[in-house]
Amino acid sequence: MAVALKGKIREGRGKGANRKLRATGMLPAVVYGGNSTVSLTVNPKELKKLVQKEGLNSLIELIIEGDSEPKRVVVIKDHQQHPIRPGWEHADFLEVDMKQAIKVDVPIILEGHSPGEKLGGMVEHNLHTLSVKCLPGEIPESIKVDMTQVQLDQVVHISDLTVGDNIEILDHLSEAVVSVHEVKVKAEATTEAVEGEEEAPADAKADDKGESAEAEKK
Repeated sequence: MAVALKGKIREGRGKGANRKLRATGMLPAVVYGGNSTVSLTVNPKELKKLVQKEGLNSLIELIIEGDSEPKRVVVIKDHQQHPIRPGWEHADFLEVDMKQAIKVDVPIILEGHSPGEKLGGMVEHNLHTLSVKCLPGEIPESIKVDMTQVQLDQVVHISDLTVGDNIEILDHLSEAVVSVHEVKVKAEATTEAVEGEEEAPADAKADDKGESAEAEKK
């Protein structure tokens, strides 16, 4: 079910106009993918609240003041993060047809802790989002990995993930999602220390030879 969000047609264009809009507390945005492209503004606080509650891939019923359409069903396709301050500088909305599949990136969430962690294993989260294709109304909020079932030295691949039959995975199935492996830093450090001790006598012998040669010259 789509969540309502209000917007307003944006007249100005360019960086200067967008900067002025942000100074008034509004967020510049654009809607594309339908019969027309619409430039608009939305309240960033309302958008942030919506994303925090419903997720980044939630369906949005966008009601734009001054628009030729009474409402548009959209998803957030992209956004620009402010380089310094928290918050967005711009948002892109994709207008969708509920009967046409679209491509989206779904976050991968790790749940629980692996038994391998208690054995000294380290979790390495390799893939954070999964590219899929499905109908707008069937976009999953996230894809979860049950870490309590992942053992030490085990790798979870995309092919191991559980997704609905109506969802097409676009990434390579052999790609690693998460792994739990033994930390080998201490072992490597010990080996280097031992090798250093073995080399020390050789260096000492070289120094002794040098001292003997000097003594003979005298």
